[in-house]
Amino acid sequence: QVQLVESGGGMVQAGGSLRLSCVASGRTFSSYDMGWFRQAPGKEREIVAAIRWIGNTYYADSVKGRFTISRDNAENTVYLQMNSLKPEDTAIYYCAARRPPTYEYDSWGQGTQVTVSS
Repeated sequence: QVQLVESGGGMVQAGGSLRLSCVASGRTFSSYDMGWFRQAPGKEREIVAAIRWIGNTYYADSVKGRFTISRDNAENTVYLQMNSLKPEDTAIYYCAARRPPTYEYDSWGQGTQVTVSS
């Protein structure tokens, strides 16, 4: 497992942008799949985007075309660029990691709040 620390959350008006960052500990970051999840009040946690260790990306339908996930292995960091934000994007955003062939994400950050006002 790795330790993950998110940053970059905040409050923004609808249509605005934010970039979340997640820094991982350890020297094997490049071998991990990384994901961004979110949980809104009263709702279940959902995956937003993921990037595999080989670079393949996945996006939830609700964020396709607006969010971009990327990673910098030299900096042990994964990013989530969020554009055209909507009030329904309001949630706590969590960074998570898994090391293949493990299927479940088993390392989690503490979360960062994103609030989008209308």
